[in-house]
Amino acid sequence: MSLHRIALVAAVIAGLGGNTSSVAAQAREAADIDKARPLTSSELYELYNSRSWLWKAGAGHFAVKERQFTAYSNEGGSPSYGIGRWFITAPGKLCFRATWHAADGTAPAVTCFSHREVDGAIYQKREPDGEWSVFRNARPRRSDEWAKLRHGDYVAKRMSRIKASLADR
Repeated sequence: MSLHRIALVAAVIAGLGGNTSSVAAQAREAADIDKARPLTSSELYELYNSRSWLWKAGAGHFAVKERQFTAYSNEGGSPSYGIGRWFITAPGKLCFRATWHAADGTAPAVTCFSHREVDGAIYQKREPDGEWSVFRNARPRRSDEWAKLRHGDYVAKRMSRIKASLADR
């Protein structure tokens, strides 16, 4: 997979979530969040296991069996898919390691997200240098990133089609 393609997939994943508060408010909020309680391993497991995270141009599935991670992306009309494992590391941190396949080759990538809880709200940031954003409000909203986690496998069917189309090239 070309460096351009890896950067594109990384940009898609990095773009997940968002925060519309002012810069000053974001700075204060980030300082508070950095001191907040990281989610436990069991809390992270409950959030992600057996679920698919629906993205703007793709999805990733966190299977229970062998903690398999599968994903697909069609960002910019360039189909790709990833196969690997998801794992929980330091308190509050969820990662997935996958080999991404696209028309121009394959490449490995590791993506990690930290999670913290403040007054019932869960915040998330992409590591190492992402910004904290609300993952799930204390009173969950349909617009929360958390709402894009759906129980079940929303990846396998689309990934199979992408895999077959790339094999035909």
